[in-house]
Amino acid sequence: MAKLSQRGVNIPASPIRRLVPYADEAKARGIHVHRLNIGQPDIPTPKRMLDAYRGYDEEVLAYGPSQGLPQMRQAVADDYVRRGLPIEPRHVTTCFGGSEAITFALAAVADPGDEVLVPEPFYANYAGFAAQLGIDVRPVTASADDGFHLPSDATLDAAVGPRTKAVVYCSPGNPTGTVYRSEEVARIGRLAERHDLFVISDEVYRDFAYDGVSVTSALTLDCAEERVIVIDSVSKKYSACGARVGFAITKVEPVLDAIMRMSFSRLCPATVDQLAAVAAYATPASYFDEVRAEYTRRRNVLVDGLNAIDGVSSYRPEGAFYTVATFDVDDIDHFATWLLTDFSHDGQTVMMAPATGFYATPGLGRSQARIAYVLGVPALESCLSVLRAAVAVYRP
Repeated sequence: MAKLSQRGVNIPASPIRRLVPYADEAKARGIHVHRLNIGQPDIPTPKRMLDAYRGYDEEVLAYGPSQGLPQMRQAVADDYVRRGLPIEPRHVTTCFGGSEAITFALAAVADPGDEVLVPEPFYANYAGFAAQLGIDVRPVTASADDGFHLPSDATLDAAVGPRTKAVVYCSPGNPTGTVYRSEEVARIGRLAERHDLFVISDEVYRDFAYDGVSVTSALTLDCAEERVIVIDSVSKKYSACGARVGFAITKVEPVLDAIMRMSFSRLCPATVDQLAAVAAYATPASYFDEVRAEYTRRRNVLVDGLNAIDGVSSYRPEGAFYTVATFDVDDIDHFATWLLTDFSHDGQTVMMAPATGFYATPGLGRSQARIAYVLGVPALESCLSVLRAAVAVYRP
């Protein structure tokens, strides 16, 4: 057999999907599996978006522009302008989801053998995207003790190496739900200026912040026109994960040009998905008010319930729809697998994402799991009953 590339060997398995075969086997045994491992909300997709899919009636499904349909880019720019961020359609490149947008951004600013600085725990697929490009992730560890907020400037500066090209972060955060304060975002900008780095800011959860907490975009930084690339997506915003429509947004002209040329190589993003996304952008603001209220209820039920279980703890996340819970176990991978292979409570069990896969530093996260509160309150209460019973009987 021919030898795989080193790139093919280095790409990590997803901690989010790795346990799916065990969940499928549990389901085949008649166990109901509550899937809290993945950020797939059960919030209904806006009707106008679904109607746009149903209403497509062109005789030919043709190629579109490589950078995205003009009306798609205009809708995104208008959305940013409404938020006080002066973005023009030419600053927007439509991509196959936020995943391609991040890959394009990384490829535009770093070469094979270069590094990107990422606060950990981080969205696990950052490591996969970087590995595809031969780029190394250089982690800087945040702590659950303060809700995974940004470490000190001294810690950040010490983590920058001679081949570090960018700092990548997500706020509101995946997997943590952490929302960086405006001062923290400003510190990232100053870090980038001190070390001549790009800033890649993943802001796909920006519409989901709670308790009056505001989200600060990296586009507000003084260095935005020289250093900042923002990642956006309709997946979480409109509960449309299957649409695969994302955006790379930047005012940095050389980066914009590089991403444009990369977009040529894959021809164009999906036309019908973009037309549906354009329709979604006309969704009234009240939609997000209702969704935020629902996620706030779910968060409170989940976090309060976790903290009421002996041997489990969680901070209160301020955004997105995740928390990283700490369990009194030595091997979260074993515990999460055991929940699917050997345990059920009233015919139910829970699927979580072990946090080990969200760290680049070996050995970290072995007692933590990312839990997504993407199910309704009754389902979350059932999940808490399962976890309470499981923790009481689990033996490694």
